[in-house]
Amino acid sequence: MSKTIVKYFCKNCGHQASKWLGKCPSCEAWNSFTEEVVQKSSGAAKIWSKQNGVATQAIKIQEIIEGQEQRFSLPDNELNRVLGGGLVAGSITLIGGEPGIGKSTLLLQLALQMNKKVLYISGEESESQIKMRAERIGIKNSNCYVLCETSLSNLLKHLEKDIPEVLIVDSVQTLSTETIDSPPGSISQIKECTGELLRFAKTTNVPVFLIGHINKDGNIAGPKVLEHMVDTVLQFEGDRHYNYRILRTLKNRFGSASEIGIYEMKGSGLREIENPSEILISEREDYLSGISISCAVEGIRPILLETQALVSTAVYGTPQRTSNGFDLRRLSMLLAVLEKRCGFQLGIKDVFINIAGGMKLEDPGLDLGIVASILSSYQNIAIDKNIAFAGEIGLSGEVRAVSRIEQRISEAEKLGFKEMMISKYNKGIERNNAGIKLIKIGKVEEAFEWLFG
Repeated sequence: MSKTIVKYFCKNCGHQASKWLGKCPSCEAWNSFTEEVVQKSSGAAKIWSKQNGVATQAIKIQEIIEGQEQRFSLPDNELNRVLGGGLVAGSITLIGGEPGIGKSTLLLQLALQMNKKVLYISGEESESQIKMRAERIGIKNSNCYVLCETSLSNLLKHLEKDIPEVLIVDSVQTLSTETIDSPPGSISQIKECTGELLRFAKTTNVPVFLIGHINKDGNIAGPKVLEHMVDTVLQFEGDRHYNYRILRTLKNRFGSASEIGIYEMKGSGLREIENPSEILISEREDYLSGISISCAVEGIRPILLETQALVSTAVYGTPQRTSNGFDLRRLSMLLAVLEKRCGFQLGIKDVFINIAGGMKLEDPGLDLGIVASILSSYQNIAIDKNIAFAGEIGLSGEVRAVSRIEQRISEAEKLGFKEMMISKYNKGIERNNAGIKLIKIGKVEEAFEWLFG
């Protein structure tokens, strides 16, 4: 009879210790260790062991052939962009997000649209529930199989008999193995199950999608080592009050880690948004103060969106600073620059900032548009809706150059904007600018004088 082994794991980083510790020596988090019973069976063997235990040989780095990974295109163009141009064979991709955001819908929709043999593993829903959702989305792939299973050993035995071309697991927190005496979703169970699926993917060259739950802090539940084990980590996010969803890359070993895909949640599933600028800019007939159009870049994708600001007299003793979709600390910095360099008394005003459409962006190129919206609301003078903004604001009040200015200008010109305010420090703009006039400024004061005289 095997001996029961008790281990302690850090919930934050997955560090393992033989006794309880108040402070994790790895991530220095306090009170993060949990007790788990680890009991491995004496005869437990890995079903998927690479090359059946045959030792591999080291080769010279000069002899490694580049670009030999097998990559195939997916029917979802947004997912293709986020993955770096397609799905790599043998890769393992982890998708996290809040409950009800659409993770299962996204992958089930992908499974129903692919012309490949797909096995969809569900540990949360029954076959009838999945069939109801599939009929709503539309079944196009006759080679999509569904297996409702939470036992890892049963899943691997099924994969021994019938290997699919793509494997989807919903979710990794529901899987458990009998070799570890701890409940599903625990740190040891997640590590063991993910390790087995990783060995399966690398041995058979079958790409694997894993759906992961998130904790109350917004991070993927389980040990941090889970994100290190997989090849790609995607975050599916959005606001429940909006229909738009953003698929963001957090880690990608086969492409850029700064791409986003945009979807619209509908009754028939998720619809790809090929041109997000058109839906993020509202069609308004009247000129309203506090609204400007900014051009941000996510990855290599320029997006024009509406930045809204409201400046009002503080009713209470302490002025409020509220930001939705924009970094609150950066907003405080911009307000301090406006008060110090331009003389606006914003320290006694309530300031509210909103990025339309529920978008959350961190591009510093939004600074100039945010400042223009704040000044427009402060002066109660509307900004011409045919002008766009792209520029970063420094602490001394200078308007700094931003990256990918050519793509930003082209996107604004494509959507019919007549003018665009940028930094004069953006050099090497190779275009005739026949369709759009560039307004080049160097300081915040110049932007105020040009906009409001």
